[in-house]
Amino acid sequence: MAYMVLKYLRLHWIYTIVMGYFSAAIVLYMLSDIHILIPCLWKAVTGYDCPGCGLTTALIALLKMEWAYAWSANPMIFGIFPVFIFLILRDFWRFRQRQIDSLQNN
Repeated sequence: MAYMVLKYLRLHWIYTIVMGYFSAAIVLYMLSDIHILIPCLWKAVTGYDCPGCGLTTALIALLKMEWAYAWSANPMIFGIFPVFIFLILRDFWRFRQRQIDSLQNN
């Protein structure tokens, strides 16, 4: 199973890099309050919050199991996060099935 996960990560290297960056940035922010994430371009240009503003804060609150704070930061996290996890797991499941099918056909 670990071999298949590594193969999946190698095949989807862009996802791996992006998720690694965001994971490292969130952990760094949670542990030391150092913020290295890319700022919101919409807010930088217009000065107004975009619909996604606060998602990082909400995700960090969700990881700390601070449900009320996550909701106040951005309620969309409760819809986006489960869908995001579902899409990743579905993509991995399909990859796994293709690998199993290719092994059975050989």
